[in-house]
Amino acid sequence: MLRLTTLIIVSFLLTACNYAALEKENDPNQPSSPQINLNLESNNQTGSQPDNQQLPPPPMDQQPTATPAPNLASSAVIVTSLGDITIKLFPDKAPLTVSNFAGLATGTKTWTDPRTGGQKTGEPLYNNTIFHRVIANFMIQGGDPLGTGTGGPGYKFQDEIAPDLVFDRPYLLAMANSGPNTNGSQFFITVAPTPWLNGKHTIFGEVVGGQEIIDQIATAPTDSNDRPLEDITIKVIQITP
Repeated sequence: MLRLTTLIIVSFLLTACNYAALEKENDPNQPSSPQINLNLESNNQTGSQPDNQQLPPPPMDQQPTATPAPNLASSAVIVTSLGDITIKLFPDKAPLTVSNFAGLATGTKTWTDPRTGGQKTGEPLYNNTIFHRVIANFMIQGGDPLGTGTGGPGYKFQDEIAPDLVFDRPYLLAMANSGPNTNGSQFFITVAPTPWLNGKHTIFGEVVGGQEIIDQIATAPTDSNDRPLEDITIKVIQITP
């Protein structure tokens, strides 16, 4: 009888713990940060690229630490399969980040193809990539040449956190990362104020046209990994000085 009573108590406690964990995990007020997923094997997504291996961390890039070019990009148009998104860039607040984004968009910056390990020069990284992670009332994320959340340009560079730029409104363009100073090519655009991201991600632009396209992307049907069931493609990113 004592053993049966003990089993009942243990079962009740386990059930209560599991429910609490599930409740915390599903709390809509705690969406996860737009991170670069470093665990390729355990987070493989439907339609991801092959070569399901753990990749070594890329080296810090020495180029973005140099003084940026004087005529930095001031705007960008993300041409997607659903329509165009126009971005006002912030080269005065995040010059290294804007320079990196523009260089990868135009092919003027060399990057490493994560599929082959080969160097790419004169070839835009963002062309024909997808928005691999979208969450309604939070953000849309893209910029991964693999389309899985695990890829990047083969290097990383430092954050540029401007104290007067905060996630207090929707439609901000910022860098995804896997921790401090791990920026590469992945970026996200918010669709709501996200103050819990303040100080953690470099904001380097703001949407000034095509907000309805972003809302359409953010509400697309997704799988359990927040990947759209139908690919939403970035055809090209056009940069204006």
